[in-house]
Amino acid sequence: MIALPRAWLLAGAMLIGTAVGMIAAIASTVFVATAIRPDVVIALVVGVPSSIGMLLILFSGRRWITTLGAFILAIAPGWFGVLVAIQVVSSA
Repeated sequence: MIALPRAWLLAGAMLIGTAVGMIAAIASTVFVATAIRPDVVIALVVGVPSSIGMLLILFSGRRWITTLGAFILAIAPGWFGVLVAIQVVSSA
């Protein structure tokens, strides 16, 4: 059974995770100047945090590990959303 923390704590971790993902996207765009294939970027940005977060949630025995998994899982949509927005704005 997955140990679930309080709803406000889980929602807060996911909101902060999304914000961290947005900051990570902006920082990676500023610091990485080389051209990388889009499929590799999507695999890294969406796949790595999603798989780590899901594994933490599924195999968690404590509530704080579930919260950490939700935080890491929420990084992916924030990061991907900002990268898509940057791509749309820069190609206009």
